[in-house]
Amino acid sequence: MKAVVFDIGNVLVKWDPHLAWLEEMGSREAVAEFLTRINFPERNLRADGGEMFADLAAELENAEDRQRLSFYVERYARTVPQKIEGSWQVLYRLKEQGTPVHAITNWSAETWPVGVGAHPELGEVFGVTVVSGKEKLLKPQPEIFHLLCKRAGLSPENCIFIDDGPHNVEGARAVGMDGIHFTAPHALEHALIERGCL
Repeated sequence: MKAVVFDIGNVLVKWDPHLAWLEEMGSREAVAEFLTRINFPERNLRADGGEMFADLAAELENAEDRQRLSFYVERYARTVPQKIEGSWQVLYRLKEQGTPVHAITNWSAETWPVGVGAHPELGEVFGVTVVSGKEKLLKPQPEIFHLLCKRAGLSPENCIFIDDGPHNVEGARAVGMDGIHFTAPHALEHALIERGCL
């Protein structure tokens, strides 16, 4: 039996960083301008790789921008407002039939506990969870996939990896895993049925 390995953000839980500052700044456009100005995607990826948001904020020249980014961790729960219910239905069907279910997530070590606090199931449902910020490894680095396999006692060939990022899916395939690019719960269900997993 193959194990199924889930990404979490925008596969099982919606993530929208705009929501950390939307109330303060008043519009998505204003927040988007701020996120672009500070190159939030690059800084967030560095946090996912193990850096601290306080250090990332300290690099910013503009004092207002520094302060805004420094609020991110304490406001993080706002950015993960809801589960993607259809994906959870698929996950629970897998578990009910005895399929091993694990997770690899690019998620900062600082915000992961906040995410689990907002969605406690994330701390309970997986056999093994590899959080990039804790390990200082990032998808799609081969090492993060091998780490999951080592901890779960699996070979890559016995894993099906699901992620909304095509580059991460390709990274999983490069180490020998099967990969499913997540677009929607019904498409995920169909892909798993095609593989004989549901």
